Amino acid sequence: MGQNSTDRHLHGGRHRPGERTAAAPPRDRAPLKIALMDVGIGLLTAAAAVRGLRPDADLVLSSDPAGMPWGPRTPEDITARALATAEAAAARRPDALIVACNTATVHALPALRARFEPGLPVIGTVPAVKPAAAGGGPVAIWATPATTGSRYQRGLIDAFAAGVRVVEVPCPGLSDGVEYANEADIAFAVAAAARRTPDEVRAVVLGCTHYELVAGRIRAALQRPGLPPPVLHASADAVAAQALRRIGAHPAPEAPATGTLTVLLNGREAALPATAPAYAEGRLLHTLAPTR
Repeated sequence: MGQNSTDRHLHGGRHRPGERTAAAPPRDRAPLKIALMDVGIGLLTAAAAVRGLRPDADLVLSSDPAGMPWGPRTPEDITARALATAEAAAARRPDALIVACNTATVHALPALRARFEPGLPVIGTVPAVKPAAAGGGPVAIWATPATTGSRYQRGLIDAFAAGVRVVEVPCPGLSDGVEYANEADIAFAVAAAARRTPDEVRAVVLGCTHYELVAGRIRAALQRPGLPPPVLHASADAVAAQALRRIGAHPAPEAPATGTLTVLLNGREAALPATAPAYAEGRLLHTLAPTR
């Protein structure tokens, strides 16, 4: 159902203005341990991207199913829940923490960095507006209704897409459909968003990490007779690479596949959610050994 986030048509995101990008001094300690947090399974694409770059890295996936969804909550509530989700991950002593959620990045990244840095580098997830706009547009941004039209998204457009036509496309129900692997809801939401996307759009930004899990479905829905499909721009690959840079580690896709997996649901060790194997990224992670 889902497409692997390393699909050659998916192009990585860029950092929010002011986001720290300096790399730490190189280090050779093994194994690496990378933690990722999200309200649900949207973290699977970034986790799979980390796995592709460093098969020897241990992964910690921390999510908040009891608080799902975060989008309709107040910024204060989102921040509190994101901090709790991050605390559970930080207790496993990772080398870096990826905030694999656009909503949490918007509302909680400053609080997360204030709480954990410099001891634990925190990497946010920003929609890939800059590379999408580099081609000149028109560009569409698919995002949740709460993010569409927000000051945050408009700020990205102003900063990185000045002079480019950008269409903001709300996708009600899509992240929930992906979270629960509900085929009917995914199909309905993708079709509705595709109808709201002008035919002339040549690049589409996937502004929610959940959407990357169904990139193939989105691409197929955007196919117009006689036209090439728009290029989809996602963030997982760029975020994974940035996490390694922040801790001074180098990509080593040829490393032995010795990395383990720890899954935390509201702070408690658990198996991957039952819907994870519905997606290629979830099936990949499902093969990992449990934590040692």
